[in-house]
Amino acid sequence: MNLKLDHIGIAVRNLEDSIEFYINIVGGKLIDRYQSDAEGVESEVAILEVNGDRIELLAPTNNTTSPIARFIKQKGKGVHHIAYQVDNLDEALADLKQKGIRTLENTLRINKHGRRLIYLNPADTEGTIIEYCDYPEISNINSED
Repeated sequence: MNLKLDHIGIAVRNLEDSIEFYINIVGGKLIDRYQSDAEGVESEVAILEVNGDRIELLAPTNNTTSPIARFIKQKGKGVHHIAYQVDNLDEALADLKQKGIRTLENTLRINKHGRRLIYLNPADTEGTIIEYCDYPEISNINSED
């Protein structure tokens, strides 16, 4: 299974201030910004590119139910997760299951950009929140070339 760093997710309290920091100090470029009100997500997301690498800034939109709000209350703002792109998410999940690594099943979804993703159970990943993702639509387009 090939893993490639896809992005780093950072939990923030104030999205505007964080975007300004990553643009003016780190030299990033804002690629996209959107809000997800899906249950279990409830956050506003800003995607930035810094020298070819992606960063997702995540701000809670619901301080009661957002997992980002819970994360900030428990651990404070900062790195929330590390995402790895896999060739095929279904195959990666089968491989993880065979190795005894659990996932957080309720996090399986497709985001606005067609990225399929799921979070691994931090109890099985040395406490780090890890996302596995793939881009099936992009893969299908590329494989037709």
